[in-house]
Amino acid sequence: MEIERLKKEKVLILGFGKEGRDVFNFLRKLFPEKPLGIADKNPDCKLQGSRLKNVEWHLGENYLKALKNYDIIIKSPGIPIHLPEIEESYKKGKITSQTEIFLQNFPGKVVGVTGTKGKSTTTSLIYKILKEGGKKVHIGGNIGKPVLNYLFSLKKDDIFVYEMSSHQLYNLKISPHVAVFLNIYPEHLDYYKDFNEYLMAKANITLWQKKEDFLIYNFNDKNIREIAKKSKAKKIPIKDFSVILKNIGIKKIPFYGKFYGLNIACAIEVGKIFGVKKEKIKKAIEKFKPLPHRLEYIGKFKGIEFFNDSLSTIPQTTIAALNSLGKKVETLILGGYDRGLDFRELAKEILKKKVKNLIFFPETGKRIWKEILKETKNNPKFKNVFFFDNMKDAVKTSFKITSQGKICLLSPASPSFGLFKNYKERGNLFKKYVKIYGRNKKREN
Repeated sequence: MEIERLKKEKVLILGFGKEGRDVFNFLRKLFPEKPLGIADKNPDCKLQGSRLKNVEWHLGENYLKALKNYDIIIKSPGIPIHLPEIEESYKKGKITSQTEIFLQNFPGKVVGVTGTKGKSTTTSLIYKILKEGGKKVHIGGNIGKPVLNYLFSLKKDDIFVYEMSSHQLYNLKISPHVAVFLNIYPEHLDYYKDFNEYLMAKANITLWQKKEDFLIYNFNDKNIREIAKKSKAKKIPIKDFSVILKNIGIKKIPFYGKFYGLNIACAIEVGKIFGVKKEKIKKAIEKFKPLPHRLEYIGKFKGIEFFNDSLSTIPQTTIAALNSLGKKVETLILGGYDRGLDFRELAKEILKKKVKNLIFFPETGKRIWKEILKETKNNPKFKNVFFFDNMKDAVKTSFKITSQGKICLLSPASPSFGLFKNYKERGNLFKKYVKIYGRNKKREN
């Protein structure tokens, strides 16, 4: 979206959360007197923006009726895409996004990172490597700050590492200079019509790349391999991450979790593209601390090791956590919001790893347990099985049932909504109660 069009035409900001407010601030700096529309289902938005001038508000249940009265709609990622008014506006080419405006107007190089899992870790690693290499690098997007207001200060020599969610990539008609595509699993199926629509949203990270661009991708993911075939970019497939790590002098993954190998390998390849020396790449990786809630080691309490993997919102990531920690996992806490995912493979893995104790949260806890019952023909041989609707009881019970020298793992395989505000709250409550009950000298009866 060209700045000139934003100046001339009638603009509506659709969604006034974090991204929407950033869009407003961006447009107001560019055009101090321009009338702007703001539409949001939440009627309290007007209170948050009570001092804003030259604004026409469209709030409450009928907020989408305003769309027909505007030429350009800058949509926030969280607004559903399959509402009739939204679909009609997409057909007319009226909807754009913060991501599209940024990519079309940023004068430097963008490194875009997507995938169902591992985006934030890989984005952070790339940023650290480029920073260690002395590059003028910035980070944002899905991982942190909205991006538009960076446009006022960034220059041609700057690099921007942009974590891109499927929602930010949806309907995009421009791709970053360097695209990193990690993996793709069924997710957000309450937002998209089906897995294929989700996949095609992700594919936009590379589908609009040019011959001078780069695509770093997970060769072992069949869906991503097929998408890569359609890309015009220079392709860098990641087949065996251990070879890439060894080439810069890293013999083993320096964090818990084998899945970090792919994240590190992709970050290394980005460093190479921008000319960062091997020793600088290695140094950045060795200094890097994994982000919270991603197979995060909390510590040993009363002889039990506790791991917080709250960001595990799909079955595949819980399977990866079990594979990384091995048969020391004696107690597994899982379950959460139901997006209709398939738990059969997870049930098989739990049985294969011989996890003794299971603690379930609603709603998917019941579904996972049903899959386990199917796999065992209603004869599951678990020592303990519990169903709780709060973290306090889950952690308190885990101290009672987990043996010293063994592991208690929170890896829900499901989103957090319902019981918890988000995965961060879920993980932080887990850590809080582990430390509270871990401090008690006597083991609870």
